[in-house]
Amino acid sequence: MDLLQLRYFQAVARYEHMSRAAEELRVAQPSLSRTIARLEADLGTTLFDRRGRRIRLNEYGAMFLRHVDRALSELDDGRRALLDARDTGLGRVGVASETLLTITHLLGSFRAAYPRADVRLHQSTAEEMDRQLRAGEVDFCVASQPLTGAHLDSVELAREEVLLAVPRGHWLDGRESVTIPEIAHEPFVTTRPGHWQRALLDRMFASEGLTPLLSCEGDEPGASQDMISAGLGIGLIPAISRRVGTESHVPVAWVHMAAPDCHRVLTLVWNRDTYLSDAARKFREFTTSRPFMTHRLPDPRRGRDHRRPS
Repeated sequence: MDLLQLRYFQAVARYEHMSRAAEELRVAQPSLSRTIARLEADLGTTLFDRRGRRIRLNEYGAMFLRHVDRALSELDDGRRALLDARDTGLGRVGVASETLLTITHLLGSFRAAYPRADVRLHQSTAEEMDRQLRAGEVDFCVASQPLTGAHLDSVELAREEVLLAVPRGHWLDGRESVTIPEIAHEPFVTTRPGHWQRALLDRMFASEGLTPLLSCEGDEPGASQDMISAGLGIGLIPAISRRVGTESHVPVAWVHMAAPDCHRVLTLVWNRDTYLSDAARKFREFTTSRPFMTHRLPDPRRGRDHRRPS
């Protein structure tokens, strides 16, 4: 039994699907199947119940997985602690978010306060965030959708309104608010399933017994406003986009939604069982020590002499 077998077993146990586990691990499925078979032979028992092409973790596999999770977590924590001990800085902090605009100001102000911290940023869906936290690939997620699990802790960072963005000159340009039935036949620019904008859009339409008409589905939430401005449809955009003045270079009109719960809740989520570097601990303290929306990008001119040399 070796470390590679344990890593492979952990992935297969999480997905209970050979193809998905092989895709995550970036190995050929036959090779993965052989590795799991060797592990079962070493242990003298099967870990999965197999029915055709479907597999399910059995009681022995579930028992073994609990120990494997703890063992691999300890090894990963030890590796990160060693890297931090060698590092002359504060160490590394990994942060995942669905949309980069959401945390740009936070990360900018954090880096200004702690320039020796090594910050790594990931753009991820909610499903990817959960996996990354479990695997220790990131320290924190700034999530717009609930992430739940016995191993997760979280704190609410902000609750903000979500607005309807429409192209300039649209029939809704100038309206204060609009209802879901009024826009039932309007084409929407949105994200693929898995992103918070899509979940909110589907939920609000479903509450009226309707299904949204989609003109564009993408994986880059930050591009939605550009496509709306170009006249490809209308869409749900968080109020932060209006506050930071994105309409100055991507012009759209903003309309309030006359619908309950048209907002998003941002939460900071972390795995309580995972080692946190000094940089990660300072990031959590920094993020939660002041209202989230008050973070601002540092002035690049601050502390510099910009006078033209004589």
